[in-house]
Amino acid sequence: MPASTMRVTKFTNGYLLRDGQLVPGDLWISSETGRIISPQSAFYSAHLTPDKVIDLDGKILSPGFIDVQINGCYNIDFSTPDPAYASKLAHTHRQMIKSGLTSYTPTVISTKPDSYHSVLPHLGPSGKDRDASKGCESLGAHVEGPFLSLIRNGIHNREVLREAHSWSDIEDCYGASNLQNVRYITAAPERGNMMSLIPEFVSRGIGFAIGHSDATFEQAQAAIVAGASMITHLFNAMRPFAHREPGIFGLLGQSAPPTPVTTPKHSRSGSASTSPRGSPKSSRRSTPRSSLSISTSIADLEDEARYVQPFFGLIADGIHLSAQALKIAYSAHPEGAILVTDAQKFAGCPDGVYDWRGEDRFVKEGKVLKLESNGRIAGSVVDLIDCINNFRRFTGCGSAKALECVTSTPAKMLGKDIEKSKGKLDVGMDADLVVLEEGPDGDLSVQQVWKFGVQVV
Repeated sequence: MPASTMRVTKFTNGYLLRDGQLVPGDLWISSETGRIISPQSAFYSAHLTPDKVIDLDGKILSPGFIDVQINGCYNIDFSTPDPAYASKLAHTHRQMIKSGLTSYTPTVISTKPDSYHSVLPHLGPSGKDRDASKGCESLGAHVEGPFLSLIRNGIHNREVLREAHSWSDIEDCYGASNLQNVRYITAAPERGNMMSLIPEFVSRGIGFAIGHSDATFEQAQAAIVAGASMITHLFNAMRPFAHREPGIFGLLGQSAPPTPVTTPKHSRSGSASTSPRGSPKSSRRSTPRSSLSISTSIADLEDEARYVQPFFGLIADGIHLSAQALKIAYSAHPEGAILVTDAQKFAGCPDGVYDWRGEDRFVKEGKVLKLESNGRIAGSVVDLIDCINNFRRFTGCGSAKALECVTSTPAKMLGKDIEKSKGKLDVGMDADLVVLEEGPDGDLSVQQVWKFGVQVV
């Protein structure tokens, strides 16, 4: 990767992704701090001038992409122990970033406890030294299983699936010390006592996603009340939508019921109380309050949480979901949509038939990956840029909105510590950047990638 000795870089004559829009403007970054800087402060206060000016020539400058569900690539399976695991992971990080993927949560699927104990120590946050030469940055592991539904297991091996009845079951499975490396977990809330364990995950800073689950709508709603905030690969490996029992998908259709506005019997003005803008006050909100009065009861909080719409992952590889399914989900809750690849270790590898964990064989044909035994879809082998282009075509949402689904929205889902440093082009954020060019067919392609203020591609 090319090294950089520059101190301050200015991007100009392009379009910046800001607040769901592509707007013309300049961006200044520092390779010393690895962050976006204020041009006014740099020029007028610090008397800095750019060491290098990059003319974008009308191209798009986006925050670096974030993939919150990827099982492996370039011939490494994040779930499989290997004597050369650390070196293979380091190599993969340097390869992954070439596609614009600057941060990710490595996904470990259902396996045996000894495998979790072996791989999770390698998958914690990796960007503390802020070394751009190391490539893509892990934000902590996503553990998908083994506490999953036996009838919604997908390609997960039923023989290793289990139930959790206490927190000690969680620690025994993953290893107590390894939980510090876990960013979020996917589990079926209806299995065992998992519903009662959700608050414990959340209190430890581990997000909870509903996935590989046969939960009814009421069970899914109860999981949201308990603290779940994400749905893993929406539509796939879950109870199908029905008009009377919408299942997990029904969470996207939630909205708080309106509270009737009554006119006081004794009012000086003779009219109902109004907000400063003259519209009736609403006593409910569809998202949690930013601040709470001391008198707010637990019951009030649970009632409000019941109507929260969660984040949700969408595999927009053109295979897992139809264009219509993607458009329906996005239309229901655009602020929660997150594009994921769900890529397997064979992403970046030649087409062919591959052994997989001694359990089955995978067949890779272009962008399609299936199990040889039954032809079932077995994850994907696409990059996020493929998903972005598919999503733009299928939903008509436009480039800016599609890019939000791989930048600011996943950053927000992963927690406040990630949201304050990733996913936006604001001053003080990490200078993880992707330069994109729109081709004649409207598809975007990755032209440059920057990590911590240094050009790496």
